[in-house]
Amino acid sequence: MALNIPQLVQPIISAMKPELVKHWHDAKDFAEAEALKTAQTLALIAKLHAEKKIDAGQARALLEMQKHASQAVLLAIEGIGLLAAQRSINAGLAAVAQMVNGVLGFALL
Repeated sequence: MALNIPQLVQPIISAMKPELVKHWHDAKDFAEAEALKTAQTLALIAKLHAEKKIDAGQARALLEMQKHASQAVLLAIEGIGLLAAQRSINAGLAAVAQMVNGVLGFALL
């Protein structure tokens, strides 16, 4: 079963917003773009894992790279600290954890 990118994006954004609420006006466009990139990465991980092109360790490494990239983008917004950036990313991933982990068959998130 493939992951549906549009079904992932909105829950990620919805979970990120409360963590960035003080900066949402400035962060909105960036958070939405990073939510899309994260959803695309998760869908790609699921596809590659289903095709047995990557294992669980490689899937985790790919997810970590995406998390770091999203964090770097969010940290570029004035006033957003490391903790807020990390919390928003973690909240977004937690919002889709059950769906993603169910498709993968292992706990990635």
